[in-house]
Amino acid sequence: MPPSSRGSVTDCTCPDIFELEDGNFAVIGTDRTLELRSTLPSDAGLAAYERIVVISRQTLLSAKGDIPDA
Repeated sequence: MPPSSRGSVTDCTCPDIFELEDGNFAVIGTDRTLELRSTLPSDAGLAAYERIVVISRQTLLSAKGDIPDA
């Protein structure tokens, strides 16, 4: 489901999940790394080149049908 179907009508609010040609997935969301870094579970790590990106529940649930099981 494209962001416009979830109510996004501007270029400023387009959280999305999409599959890349190599089979990996990319996420467009809000960078909340600084705010959430200290709240990660003890067994989670965050490399210097990684970011914590937040998407809405609706965005993830909408993408569920497009994510293959295997």
